Amino acid sequence: MKKCLIVVDYQNDFVSGTLGFPGAKKLDEKISHKIKKYHQNGDDVIFTFDTHGTDYLNTREGHYLPIEHCIKGTEGHELYGKTGKSLRKEDRCFEKNTFGSKELYEYLKGTMYKSMEFVGVVTDICVISNVILAKTAQPEMDILVDSSCVASNDEALNKAALQVMKSMQIQVVTEDTED
Repeated sequence: MKKCLIVVDYQNDFVSGTLGFPGAKKLDEKISHKIKKYHQNGDDVIFTFDTHGTDYLNTREGHYLPIEHCIKGTEGHELYGKTGKSLRKEDRCFEKNTFGSKELYEYLKGTMYKSMEFVGVVTDICVISNVILAKTAQPEMDILVDSSCVASNDEALNKAALQVMKSMQIQVVTEDTED
């Protein structure tokens, strides 16, 4: 049975763009290395994309976070760096206009994996939202979050989110990505 790596919102706007932060850039090498290992093992890789339109500032999220980001068709919407170059045509991609992906949840409900592993940004918003959806879709599956491959612009919230996930029986690990 295959394993699955889910890369959450590792897009230009969250790394080097309008909502970028230094901790996000540091993840690129580790995430791209992990993607390579999953591909080499014949496992699945899934990407989520935070996706907004030009009306973003008129949305509920835009009201609370009035910073345009991840507008579809812009450079900010694209995957960042080596991680972006790791995308293959057979990888699944899910666009989402909110924190969690309904389409990812529906896909995971009907797809069995040996385990699912999450990496990406932002730990306390989109990562935790999609981890919870995966846990809901597959409550008996091993779900992991590599704490060395997730980040938030607020380290206290990053740590808190990891603690909350641990309390929900998610395996929070720190893996050495070197061979």
